[in-house]
Amino acid sequence: MAAAVALAACSTPTSAAPEGSASADGELTAITVGVIPIVDVAPIYLGVETGIFEDHGLDVTLEPAEGGAAIVPAVVDGEYQFGFSNVTSLLVASSDGAPVKVVAPGDFTTGQPGRDFSAVVTSAGSGINGSADLAGRTVAVNSLKNIGDTTVRSVVDAAGGDPQAVEFVEMSFLDMPAAVVSGQVDAAWVVEPHLTHAVEQGATIISSNFVETNADLLIAAYFTSDQMIAQDPETVEAFTAAIKESLTYATEHPDETRAVLDTYTEIDPVVRSVLIMPRFAPDLDTPYLQVVADLGLKYGMFDKPVDVTRLLP
Repeated sequence: MAAAVALAACSTPTSAAPEGSASADGELTAITVGVIPIVDVAPIYLGVETGIFEDHGLDVTLEPAEGGAAIVPAVVDGEYQFGFSNVTSLLVASSDGAPVKVVAPGDFTTGQPGRDFSAVVTSAGSGINGSADLAGRTVAVNSLKNIGDTTVRSVVDAAGGDPQAVEFVEMSFLDMPAAVVSGQVDAAWVVEPHLTHAVEQGATIISSNFVETNADLLIAAYFTSDQMIAQDPETVEAFTAAIKESLTYATEHPDETRAVLDTYTEIDPVVRSVLIMPRFAPDLDTPYLQVVADLGLKYGMFDKPVDVTRLLP
C-alpha cells in the first residue's frame, strides 16, 4: 500500500526520544508515531492538524513506514513511541513474544455490504459470480497470511466453497486493478483508493469480505511498547486520549477527514471525492481482537489459540 502513495510528513522530524510527559508549564512532549500512508490513518493526521494532540501536551512527528513489519520493531526498540498496524500483524507479533500493547483502535469496516473500503473484485468475463466460485481460482492479496487472505477464506467458507482451494498470489495493491482486468489473476482483494480505481477500470465487486466476515471487524490499531507504558505512563495516557478524540472528531467531520488525505497522499482529487472511507470509532473491546485471532487460528495463521489479553494494557 505504501508504494501506491507519496506523502509528506506533516510535522518537523525530531531524533530525540521523549523524556517524561507534558509539563505543567505548557512544554510539549515530543513523540514519534510510525504510520502507514493510507486512508486508515486520516484521523491521526487530522488530530495533529487541528491541534488535538497539542491540547494533550504532545508534539507529534508522524513517521511513514512500509507497514507493520517495520513499525513493530521500531516501537519495541524505542525508535518510535507509538505505531499503527493491522490487527493480524499485531497478534502475530504478540504471539511471537513482542512486548507491545494496543492503546486505541485504528479503523473498522463500515459494516455495509457493497459500501466498504475493502472488497474482492473480478473481471466481467471471469465466470466468478460469488465467493464460492473463488475456490480453485487465483486471488491477489498484498501480503500472504494476513487479514486479506483470512477474510477471503472466511467468505468463501461461508458461501459453501472450499476455503483451502483458493490460490493466493502476493501483489501490490497498485498492480491489482490491471492484473484483474488483464486476467493475470482471477480476482483480487483491494482496499481504497485502489478499489475505486479497479471499479473504474471495469472490475466487478463480488464480496465485501470485511463486512461479510464480521460487521464490526476491527482492521487496525494504534499501539505502544510495554517499556513505554512502564517508563512514561503519563505520555501513553495523553496519546491514548488524543487519538480517541481524533477518531471521534474524524467521525463527526467527514469532509475534513477526507480533505486531510491531500496532506499525505497523492490520491487523485476525483477518486478522493468518491472513495469509501473506513469507519472510525474510539472504543476498543476485547471481542474485536478475538474475532481476528479466531480467524487466524481457523485458517492457519496460528498453530494454537492466541491470548488477546496480552495485547491489552
